[in-house]
Amino acid sequence: MAKQSTADYYKKHPDKAANRRKQQRAYMQTEKGKEIRRNADRLNLKLGTKGNHDGLDAAHYKGSNTEGRLQKPSENRKSRLKVRKKNGRA
Repeated sequence: MAKQSTADYYKKHPDKAANRRKQQRAYMQTEKGKEIRRNADRLNLKLGTKGNHDGLDAAHYKGSNTEGRLQKPSENRKSRLKVRKKNGRA
């Protein structure tokens, strides 16, 4: 049996998806959430990818809030999965 993706789960359970969005909105209003957004926005501006529709993400170097590189969004998401697997999660 294939493992169900998170996206598929939320498509099948719209009530759960709404709860998740509500929680995520609340989290992004906390100081930590605001800091994450500020750092991501700063790096996007610094790398010149903000608003130019090039399809690239600004990916932070490990442990850095100010340095990074341009990367495809799919690669950027996969990098977090690798970290999880190393730590015994996922």
